[in-house]
Amino acid sequence: MDKLHEILEYSVGNFTVGKILSAAVAFVVCYLLMRLVVRLFDRLLARFSLDATLQKILKAVVRLILWFVTAMIVIETLGVSVTSLLAAFSVVGLAASLAVQDSLSNCAGGIMILVTKPFKIGDYVEIDDISGTVEMIHLIHTRITTVDNKMIHVPNSKIIATKIINYTAQEKRRIDLEISASYDAPLEMVREALLAAANAIDAVENEPAPPFAAVLSYDDSSIRYVVRVWVKTADYWDARFSLLAQIKTEFDARGVEMTYNHLNVHMITEKDGTDQ
Repeated sequence: MDKLHEILEYSVGNFTVGKILSAAVAFVVCYLLMRLVVRLFDRLLARFSLDATLQKILKAVVRLILWFVTAMIVIETLGVSVTSLLAAFSVVGLAASLAVQDSLSNCAGGIMILVTKPFKIGDYVEIDDISGTVEMIHLIHTRITTVDNKMIHVPNSKIIATKIINYTAQEKRRIDLEISASYDAPLEMVREALLAAANAIDAVENEPAPPFAAVLSYDDSSIRYVVRVWVKTADYWDARFSLLAQIKTEFDARGVEMTYNHLNVHMITEKDGTDQ
């Protein structure tokens, strides 16, 4: 026992063999407990339908916390006071947070996006003045590709602070068109032409509502009509372009004039010295 005690009290630098062995045992125990906690946390996450990126972030944060706790326990076992270390970490952490506060704001925004899910990869969105398809959601920024193939990286802090329009979140979208026709065209004829054009498009659906057409307003040079149809979101633009072309075809077939802004000027002539 004396020999064992002598070995344990043998100094290696500033630490004894006994403290080093205790620290090693503490590390092994903490490591095994850490693996157990990580497995339990993975099972817990599996019960929730969280985004894969968010799950990776949460797992990384949990592992970082567990490693930090393990390090503190091992250092305390070696006989080193962790109070001063924690104070030093606090000062360093405060300085670092001030230096990277913009990045931390973007990181918090990225977590909010992953949790609230206002959009997902592949959605076509409009964020402030930027429109495009979401290609990737990172912690710091979100990558969007525009229709003309420009890649834009939008800071996440800007995204959560502005209006987000998601055009592909719903299965169906409504096409709203405003068409002008001459005052000379009978109202019912124009409505029939608009409905005929809508029914000629294969992509047009009768749910949640059938095609609709009506007078919208009486303008200076024409009557404005509105036509509304429902289509699948994936067919929106093709159906819109086809409907515009078909309306012109139906109008031509019925002799309906699609007017434009114009001004009628009436000339006053003099006859026998009298203004007419």
